[in-house]
Amino acid sequence: MCRHSRYYYEVQVQVLPILRSLYKTYGPISVIHFDAHLDTWPGYAGSITKQSLITHGTFFHIAYQEGLISNSSIHAGIRCKLGGVEDLQNDQSVGFQLISTDDIDDIGVTEIIRLIRNRVGDTPVYLSLDIDVIDPGLAPATGTPEAGGWTTREVKRILRGLAGLNFVGADVVEVSPAFDNAEITGIAAADIVHDMLSMMLSDKPPKSARGRQRNIRDEL
Repeated sequence: MCRHSRYYYEVQVQVLPILRSLYKTYGPISVIHFDAHLDTWPGYAGSITKQSLITHGTFFHIAYQEGLISNSSIHAGIRCKLGGVEDLQNDQSVGFQLISTDDIDDIGVTEIIRLIRNRVGDTPVYLSLDIDVIDPGLAPATGTPEAGGWTTREVKRILRGLAGLNFVGADVVEVSPAFDNAEITGIAAADIVHDMLSMMLSDKPPKSARGRQRNIRDEL
């Protein structure tokens, strides 16, 4: 069940101070990270202050260095360009398992849900969702779009399958209304927030539509 959850709708770098705050109550936290990008890169060369190391691509690396997140975190929907295999090695070194966008074609939604649930177990969980996990054809209003993402429906199905985990906080980030078309990104983001709230108030995932249909009777 969700306890003391906080919801944010802003730039993703704000996750770092949120994790710092949650750590004071829960200790190291598992992160479920829906995103096209890893966000675990070390600080970029040329940074002249500690603060300048913090960007929307480095904050999880810094969070791990500060002891805020555990070794049981997981990405979902990754499809970014990489500089080399060292990017993946670095990602693993800061406690993340990776589910790529293409994995949904190979193993399906049900197996992705199982992998996420098994990874975080009953630990305190922070859920962070960057809207660019969704294909830019369905959510164009974001700063760093990547082609070939999941559909809104697929993301919603996975989220519903996470009900019952020990969530202590969540966010939806990187929505940029200035780039939207017919408000489709804003609609998707708002709908996902609604699903997050509903999921966090549930003790277990809902039955499949197929299972529910067997119990439906026509009263007419």
